[in-house]
Amino acid sequence: MKKIALALAATLASTPAMAGPYANVEVNNGYLGNDYQGRTVDLHVGYEGAKDNLAFYIQGGPAVTAITDVDGTDNELSGKVGASYTVSETASVYGEFSGISNGDEDNIYGTKLGAKFTF
Repeated sequence: MKKIALALAATLASTPAMAGPYANVEVNNGYLGNDYQGRTVDLHVGYEGAKDNLAFYIQGGPAVTAITDVDGTDNELSGKVGASYTVSETASVYGEFSGISNGDEDNIYGTKLGAKFTF
């Protein structure tokens, strides 16, 4: 994991002037069928950049979670790292790795991988 972080840091350090920091506030609501399950509010700071055909970002910070039928909220840590690569004028591929702490339980992780085609 440290090697991946170092490689990402080296990539970030070599980006053009258009790269930079940002803030991202995101609200995610969860449902099971029609039943509301809970909400997570991410309060992230991040850094994004691009070099040639590659665009990337890394962000993280506190996440406030609220689960239905449970009083109060929990404060966790969450983050994402992702990239997209332009294959042609009409196609790109992308991926994302995300994670959030989960109190005394195992952390929760997610991945996303896809392709986008424009017409």
